[in-house]
Order: sequence, then structure tokens, then C-alpha cells
Amino acid sequence: MAERKITPPAINPETKPFWDAAAKGQLLIKKCLACGELHYYPRSICPFCHSDRTEWQAASGKGTVYSFSVMVRAPEPYALAYVELAEGPRIMTNIVDCKFDDIKIGKPVTLVWKPSEGGPAVPMFTLA
Repeated sequence: MAERKITPPAINPETKPFWDAAAKGQLLIKKCLACGELHYYPRSICPFCHSDRTEWQAASGKGTVYSFSVMVRAPEPYALAYVELAEGPRIMTNIVDCKFDDIKIGKPVTLVWKPSEGGPAVPMFTLA
């Protein structure tokens, strides 16, 4: 089975610190300084209280499968998932480098970085 091609993400000034950290193998999430909530996808405005007082915080790269779906009819099958990070936020991602039948809700996962076509590596997860 061929490795699935990953479209490179669009990088803009708001997400550049995220992708700069990704190039070093570090996953960043945002913390709101007004309400204290952590959030992902990286954006400058808190989705909970709409404050613009947010800061970057390193995530552990550990989590659990919250939900998933295996796309077996795709030319290159893949598993799309929501992973609940140990810090709390959920991230839409792929589960990679494992048998699809082994993926179960609640299973622990760990961060891996997969190269995109001509862009930065993107965060994905594998079973721990």
C-alpha cells in the first residue's frame, strides 16, 4: 500500500509559530489568559470567551482516540480521527502506522509527524 500524500497546510502570520514549532517536532496549543481554556486549532481569538489574550503552550503529544472513521474506499485508505489530547483539547487528525482494526475509542495514542508534499510536517498520531 502506498503512503498517502499529504497536502501542505496553508501558513499565515497567525499560525506561523505553530508550524515553526512543528518543524522542531513540538506540538503547540493555545491557552486563553482570560478564561484559562486550552484550544486547538491554533488561532489568536479564544473560541470560548472570544478574548484575544492567548498564548502558545507546548502539548505533551499524548492523548486518546475520541472518535474515528476508516476510509477504506479511498485510493490510499486512511483513518480520520478526533484525538483528545492529555491537556484536554480535541484535534482532528489521522491515526497512522497501525492496523485499522486495532484502532478503538479510548485507546492511547502518541504524536508522530508526517511530511507533507513540499510543506511542513503535520501532526498525526499512532497507537501507543
